[in-house]
Amino acid sequence: MNAIAAAFVAACLDELEAPKPGNIHIFAEGHGMTVADFKASAEAAAAAMGNPALSVGARVRAGVEATFQAVNMNTNLGILLLCAPLAVAAEKGGDLRLSLRATLANLTRADASDAFKAIVHARPAGLGEAPRHDVHHTAEVTLLEAMREAAGRDRIAYQYSHDFVDIFETGLPALADAGEWDWPMPWPVVRAYLGFLAGFPDSHIARKHGTAAATAVQAEAVKVLERYKNTMSAEDALRDMLSFDERLKNSGLNPGTSADLTVATLFAGRLQHFHLRSKREVS
Repeated sequence: MNAIAAAFVAACLDELEAPKPGNIHIFAEGHGMTVADFKASAEAAAAAMGNPALSVGARVRAGVEATFQAVNMNTNLGILLLCAPLAVAAEKGGDLRLSLRATLANLTRADASDAFKAIVHARPAGLGEAPRHDVHHTAEVTLLEAMREAAGRDRIAYQYSHDFVDIFETGLPALADAGEWDWPMPWPVVRAYLGFLAGFPDSHIARKHGTAAATAVQAEAVKVLERYKNTMSAEDALRDMLSFDERLKNSGLNPGTSADLTVATLFAGRLQHFHLRSKREVS
C-alpha cells in the first residue's frame, strides 16, 4: 500500500472514531450499516485510490467495484468522488489546492463516463433522473461540466465546481481550530463534521427526505455546534453528540454528505502533511 492509499484508509478510520450525529461511528451504528462495513470498504477501495495509473473517474469506478465486492453495498461513493481528485492532485506535487484546481480543469469525458458508471452501480439513495447529463446516459461532457450542472442540488458536485472550497475553507480550518483546544482525536473530526452540518443543508438528507428536513437538521446542528464550542468537558460534548445522534437516527436521517466531506478533509490534511514533510526532507 503506497502513501496515498494509506492516507485514504487512515482518513476513513479516523472519521469512524468520531461521534458524528446521525452517521455511522464506533459509538452507534445505524441505517442498516456497520463500522465493519466501512472499514472493509476503505481497505477495499484503497488500492484504486492510490493507483497512479488510474484517472480520477477510473479511481472512482474501480473503488466502487472493489467496495461492492467487499460489502455488496454503497458505503463510500461520495467519499470516492471527493478523494479521487485529491489523490491525483497530490501525485502532481506542489501546493495541494493549486494542483487540485488543475486536476479538476483537466477532467475528461472518459472521467465522466467512469464516474457515471460508478454512480449507477452504487445506486445512491434518492438518485433520480436529471434533465441534462443524466448518469444513466452516455457521458457527453467532461466530469467537471457534469458536476457543474449538478452543483445546485448536490454538495459533492458543488466541490468540483468550486475547487473544493468547503474542504479548504470550512473543513481544514475547523480541524486546526479544534487542535488549538488541545482536545485529542476524535474531537477535531467532530468539529469539522459539525462545521459542515451547520454550514449548509446536507444534500444526502435533502435527496431522501426533502429540503425542509435538511434545513431543520442544519438549524439544530447550529445549536449543537455552539454548545460544543462553549463546553469545557469532553464528557458533556459526547453526551450531547450521542443525544443528537439518537434523534436523527430515530427519524431515519443520515447526514451522509457531511460525513463524506469530513473524510475528504481528513484525507486532504494528511496529503498536505506529506507535502510539507517531503519539502523539509529535501531542504
